Amino acid sequence: MEMSLVAGFWLVSFLLIMTPGADWAYTISAGIHGRAILPAVAGLISGHLLATIVVVAGVGVLIAGHPLALSAITLLGALYLLWLGISLLRHPATVSSTRPQSGGWNQWALKGLCISGLNPKVFLLFLALLPQFTDPHGQWSMPMQMSALGLMHLITCTLIYLLVGYGSRALLASRPQAARVVSRVSGGLMVAIAALLLLEQIR
Repeated sequence: MEMSLVAGFWLVSFLLIMTPGADWAYTISAGIHGRAILPAVAGLISGHLLATIVVVAGVGVLIAGHPLALSAITLLGALYLLWLGISLLRHPATVSSTRPQSGGWNQWALKGLCISGLNPKVFLLFLALLPQFTDPHGQWSMPMQMSALGLMHLITCTLIYLLVGYGSRALLASRPQAARVVSRVSGGLMVAIAALLLLEQIR
């Protein structure tokens, strides 16, 4: 693979990861809970890994070609995101929170997987990006090239989400009131993204 293609993909991937969205909101929420950061990020990355595997296997093309299947995934993702956002708005987390509702490792990981795994835009993003940064005449096969680029995206994604999670934890550790505000903002962001997804489906 040419380094120019690799560097170009990494730059686009980095800029997209740095754009705050549902993943960021969920990571910040996990950061406020402290011990939930690792499982939350693991869940989010699992969703991105699933998208990579689906696109590399060629299933992404089939999903993109069937509007009904894509709409169903979008609807499920939007409703789940809406439920999480409303939950955060009703019960904003605090850094010192030890409530049972914070859940265990599996619960936080599963939520993260659902947030990124049920987001059809993740699949479409990989579907649109990966082929553009591959070389049909390269020594590696197309699936190998896309797998390598997907792995690079996953590593970058993991590092950034961990920084976001632990960074929010450090910044809000001594500011319980600010933690509540940030938690509500994260919940509001989830609700807004879910509403936009639902509006797209209605249109």
